[in-house]
Amino acid sequence: MGGLDNDVTKDEQPAHSVTLKGFWIDKLEVTNAMYLMCVNAGACEPPQYFKSDTRESYFNNAEFNDYPVVYVSWLQADTYCKWGGRRLLTEAEWERAARGDDFRTYPWGDERPDSSRGNFNYLVGDTTRVGNFPAGASPFGVLDMSGNVAEWVHDFYDGDYYAQGVTMNPPGPGERSQYFNRVVRGGSYQDAFIDIRVANRASVQGSNPDEKDIYSKEYLGEVSPKIGFRCGSD
Repeated sequence: MGGLDNDVTKDEQPAHSVTLKGFWIDKLEVTNAMYLMCVNAGACEPPQYFKSDTRESYFNNAEFNDYPVVYVSWLQADTYCKWGGRRLLTEAEWERAARGDDFRTYPWGDERPDSSRGNFNYLVGDTTRVGNFPAGASPFGVLDMSGNVAEWVHDFYDGDYYAQGVTMNPPGPGERSQYFNRVVRGGSYQDAFIDIRVANRASVQGSNPDEKDIYSKEYLGEVSPKIGFRCGSD
């Protein structure tokens, strides 16, 4: 786990071995249609916006049923996964599923990404249908782990967490008072090749469910047209 290529950044170091118990991971990112089922069941709140980056009608448009849901907060992603009997992945699980057993830089290997491998670097300019790039599959057949939308994972973010040397089922750091940043993985349709590497880590303000005002930004956290999620389970 961690950066093993020439583009390594400080928060990807030190590279280290990790042992994980077995787990399942969704092959695809959660789509608009999948998330709508949870909304219709009364278990999930709708996305904060029904648009995407360039489309005014997106979440509520059948044309984009099979595209990844966006503008969902960390708490909304967590709620959906629990409703489906699953959970958000840990950061270590996400990287394991993307990387496999070797030291590859991208899910498919070490070759630089191109338009056949994923949706990145504004090649499309917005989200694409999930599973649209089979040539970019991970060693386990998981799709869209580089590009399309970046993905919420369970862990709080700490740029120095790897230095703590947690090597068995790392859960990520505990929350700190007034600090609710969560890890986002995989990069998006906007990001260049350096940010869709399997080791790349991003930090985004997650939800604070202890915030009393449920309409505040602190309770919600950040949402984005380039962040979605997928689920996993034990």
